Amino acid sequence: MTSVPTHWRKSSYSAGNGGDCVELAHATTSLLVRDSKNPDGPVLAFDRARFAGFLTALKDA
Repeated sequence: MTSVPTHWRKSSYSAGNGGDCVELAHATTSLLVRDSKNPDGPVLAFDRARFAGFLTALKDA
């Protein structure tokens, strides 16, 4: 299981009006992504190589 990080940071691409915010955090072996409006909700965990692929896919979409 992935350790729970203590520091989340908001994506620089998130809307500035308080909606549609994505937060990222580093865990021991992965990068974590969550919806800032639902901090107790689901968290996506990516290993570093898959996260890089995820970002590339988003940029290409």
